[in-house]
Amino acid sequence: MKTCLISGEFPPMQGGVGDYTKELGLALASEGVEVCVITSTKADANFPSLKVLPIIKKWNWRSWGSIIKVIEQEKPQVVHIQYQAAAYGMHPAINFLPWRLRLMNSRPRIVTTFHDLRVPYLFPKAGVLRRWVVMAMARGCDAVIVTNVEDLLTLRQHIERNRLLPKPALHHIPIGSNIKPLPPPNYNRDAWRARWGVSKEDFLLSYFGFLNETKGGETLIKALFQLVENGYPTKLLMVGGQVGASDPTNVEYARRIKALVEELGLEKRVMWTGYTPPEEVSANLMASDVCVLPYKDGVSLRRGSLHAALIHCLPVISTFPRVPVKEFVNGQNILLIPPNDPNALAEAVIALYKDPALRERLGRGACELAKEFGWEGIAKDTLEVYESMLGI
Repeated sequence: MKTCLISGEFPPMQGGVGDYTKELGLALASEGVEVCVITSTKADANFPSLKVLPIIKKWNWRSWGSIIKVIEQEKPQVVHIQYQAAAYGMHPAINFLPWRLRLMNSRPRIVTTFHDLRVPYLFPKAGVLRRWVVMAMARGCDAVIVTNVEDLLTLRQHIERNRLLPKPALHHIPIGSNIKPLPPPNYNRDAWRARWGVSKEDFLLSYFGFLNETKGGETLIKALFQLVENGYPTKLLMVGGQVGASDPTNVEYARRIKALVEELGLEKRVMWTGYTPPEEVSANLMASDVCVLPYKDGVSLRRGSLHAALIHCLPVISTFPRVPVKEFVNGQNILLIPPNDPNALAEAVIALYKDPALRERLGRGACELAKEFGWEGIAKDTLEVYESMLGI
C-alpha cells in the first residue's frame, strides 16, 4: 500500500503535528506501507524510510497545484491530511483540499486526522462560517480520525445533524509521544539537575510544550509564586521550545509569561531550556519530580506534551477534562485539579511534595497508561482505517 501524508510542518520545524507525522510515517513504513510526505519547504527531506517532499512555500490556494502534481506522480491509494489550523498559516485552502481531490480521475481515498478543531482565519467577523469550514473539510473526506473524545463527540453530532451531506467514517485514534525516554549516554540525574542549579533538596517541577493561551501558563507561574512565598523549595524547568514554528500568537503569549515571571521576582526559580535535541528533552523531564500541565481547556489525549510526561513515568498534575476520559483515573495515573486555579495547583504540588508514596503511585500509573499509546499500535489502527476505505 502507498500513502501520501500532508502536513503543514515537519522536522526540523518545531511543532507537535510535524513530530506526529514523522512518527506515524516511520511506524507505517515499519508495517510495510510506502510513505511519501508533502510538507513545507522549511522541512528536511532526509528521513530514512520516508520520501519527504518539502515543496510548499506557502499554504494557500496555489499550493493545490503542487499537491495534485505530486499525487498524480506518486499515485498513492490514500492521501492522509494532518490538520491543525496554525500549521497551515490559518489559511482555509487546506480545508477545501479534500473536495478538490474528489474531482481527480481515479482519485485516492482521503482521510484527515484532526489534531484539534481550531478554525482557520477567513475574514473579520466570519463567526459561524469559520466553524463551517472545518466541518466542510470533514465532509469532504472518506474517513476522519480524531485524537480525543471531545472532538469525536463534536464531529459525530455535526454529522448526525446533517444526514443529507456526505458522511465520512469516524475513528478515534489517540496520539503517542514523540519523545522517547532515552537521555544522553552516561546520564546522571543529580548531575543533570545541578547544571540547572537544582539541588537534591529542591522540588523540581517541569512544564513541557509551547506556550499558548490554552495551556495555563499564568496559572503555573502564580502557583509557583505561592509555593515560594510559603517556603517550599520549588523550582520550575520550562522544557523545550517556547513558541514553535507555526502559530505567531504564541510569541506574544510567551512574552506575557516571561513578564509575569519578572513581575513576581521568580527569575531565579524558573529555568528555560529552549529547543533541544530529543535526548536532552528526555533528560530534562527525567530530572524533574513532577510534570505540571494546567491546561485551560482540560487535559486531553491529543496533547503530545502529556504523552511525553506519561512515557517518562512522571507524576502529572493537570486539569479536569471537559468530557470524561476513561483512561484518566484521578489519584492513580494523574492528579486532576480545576483549570485557572493557582491555589488548587499549589495545593496539589504541596500534596505531592509531602507524599512520596503518592508520587510513586502516580508515576507507576503513568507508565502503565503510556503503554496504551505506542506508535506500533497507532500505525496498525491507522492502517485499518486505510484498509476500510479501500475495501481491503
